[in-house]
Amino acid sequence: MQPETRKRWLIGMLPLALLGGLVALILRTGLADSIRGEAPPLEVLSFQRVELTPAGFVVEVLNDGPDPLRIAQVQVDEAYWAFTIKPAGELGRLGRARLDIPYPWVKAEAHAIRLVTSTGITFDHEIPVAMTTPQPGWRFAGLFALIGLYVGVIPVALGLLWYPLVGRLGPRALGFLLALTIGLLLFLLVDVTHEGLEAVKSMPAAFQGLALFAFGIGAAYLGIEAFGAWLAKRQVGAGAAWVTALLVAIGIGLHNLGEGLAIGAALGLGEVAMGKLLILGFTLHNTTEGLAIVAPIAKTPTSLARLLLLGLVGGLPTIAGAWLGGFVYSPTLSVLFLALGAGAIAQVIVQIAKGMAADRPLADSLRTGPVMAGLFVGFVLMYTTGILIQ
Repeated sequence: MQPETRKRWLIGMLPLALLGGLVALILRTGLADSIRGEAPPLEVLSFQRVELTPAGFVVEVLNDGPDPLRIAQVQVDEAYWAFTIKPAGELGRLGRARLDIPYPWVKAEAHAIRLVTSTGITFDHEIPVAMTTPQPGWRFAGLFALIGLYVGVIPVALGLLWYPLVGRLGPRALGFLLALTIGLLLFLLVDVTHEGLEAVKSMPAAFQGLALFAFGIGAAYLGIEAFGAWLAKRQVGAGAAWVTALLVAIGIGLHNLGEGLAIGAALGLGEVAMGKLLILGFTLHNTTEGLAIVAPIAKTPTSLARLLLLGLVGGLPTIAGAWLGGFVYSPTLSVLFLALGAGAIAQVIVQIAKGMAADRPLADSLRTGPVMAGLFVGFVLMYTTGILIQ
């Protein structure tokens, strides 16, 4: 390394070294503890996952507070119960622990778990309907894959069957269809944003769920923007229309990843009734997504292989989401995937709107009757099918 280069590095690292020393001094002197005095510790415990096995409950928790805590007692259905905890002893900030509670739970019954710390603070978790938690294995992996196939892949593929029809539409009808596609995606954007903000509430506060959600949206938006520019520059596929259709499929696929996560988590946590409702609702919901994928290539000759590729890109992530939700679900993963879906859909809306406007100002293209009608019909169509999910 040249002397001049070494000098620049030293100058650049000096503020960081001094900052590190300042942080160490603050922690060592304990200024905040001196101000707080004899105030009791602030304890916050977050339930990360509760599994139901033939031997009882397996509870994973995280210390979400600033102070260490110790889990002293466990109550199940208002009765104190024996338990083992790993690691034993005090749980530091952001520390995780696993509790094994040998309780004879009753299938399809509700149970309440209460953890009591050494200071007497209690933290509760309710199990609405007790069901054995699926464990990773070929049987459950196959069942979740089948659910993802029914919910994501097949409905999107059925929507692609409208491709021959949309290719015969005139300019006004095509404008209506593209606007309808934007209406569909606008509903998905609102829906996935709402789901993401709800999921943020279940995240440990230390992980800053709202910031993670905003970061995921931005990362997905910019990532798909860059990927679309890369494809357009290299003239991959059948030109701009193909690139737009592929970006739509990617955006919908990321959204379906979140849908699969919701289904897998509901079934994995024993909420079978909710899981069935989600399966039915998403199946009807996702058929219209195939229409959104083929709309940009309505006037572009496309092979069957490319249509299949678009369908798989839009539908297969549902299977991956179901696996993640059923076997390794966490609130943090849920927020991140929903954020990626929201950012991807927002970027796709922009892409379709630009293509629909062509050389005209976007505001002028939105003022036409077919476009306004398409936006309205698309949103209402998704709203109507979305009622089943709720």
